[in-house]
Amino acid sequence: MIYKIKAKFDYTKAKGLYKKLTNGTIQRQKPDGPEMVNSMNRASIDDNGDVNWTELCYCPTPLMHERTTVYDLYFSDMKTEPIKNHKEFEGKSFMERLSAF
Repeated sequence: MIYKIKAKFDYTKAKGLYKKLTNGTIQRQKPDGPEMVNSMNRASIDDNGDVNWTELCYCPTPLMHERTTVYDLYFSDMKTEPIKNHKEFEGKSFMERLSAF
């Protein structure tokens, strides 16, 4: 199922997440690493500072594995909503923002 996700990001941890997203650490995570990297590349920051993205996930609880292994270390107030297709959100690129740290 594809989910629309909105969350708050802890920018004090930006360097750590960016490194894991770009050095292959998350990419190699099974079974969801490649989708997590793709999702973060799709993510954008809205005018309220929330990070929005879509992600394909087969967990019985939305993003269960992704949250326990990565997302809960960096994000809070995560809200998920099932949707039919991936979509783009208006705002600034999340990955570009991370790369500035």
